[in-house]
Amino acid sequence: MGVRMRRMPCAAVVVAVVLACASACAAKSAGGSPSPPPAGSVSAPARVEAPSAAPSGPCAGGACQIEVAVGDVVVVPERYGLGPIEITAISGTTVEMVAPVTGSGFGVSGCSGGGGVSSQGGGGVRLRCQVHTAGTVNDVMSLEVVEVRGTTAVLRIKPAG
Repeated sequence: MGVRMRRMPCAAVVVAVVLACASACAAKSAGGSPSPPPAGSVSAPARVEAPSAAPSGPCAGGACQIEVAVGDVVVVPERYGLGPIEITAISGTTVEMVAPVTGSGFGVSGCSGGGGVSSQGGGGVRLRCQVHTAGTVNDVMSLEVVEVRGTTAVLRIKPAG
């Protein structure tokens, strides 16, 4: 007794292949996204630009006069002992700001301020400065609210002294 193999009609196989190819071509020509690469294939990694090591912005050099609004962030030099200063409120004659502390301590005079600082550095500070009052931060940075213009304010930042 022999084993009999059942044959699939050749036309059925051809139709299945043609339909599969037509579907793939139609998706590609209709603007569909290309299919993912086959499993096990290796693609080149995307090139990512490294962030600049030096801070940037109008106050990054240590001295500036800048108009700010709530939500703006002002970058100051690391030697001032503060990270980026975020403007959190502007009202009447007062500007409120927050910043991370990058050194091992924090001091402010002229503006009211406070926050938590760990013995290893880190933490943050909140500053509240009035118009025409120059505050000194960490004995190295002078910060003055020059004027408040409704929802914006003009700040002057420079080295203390």
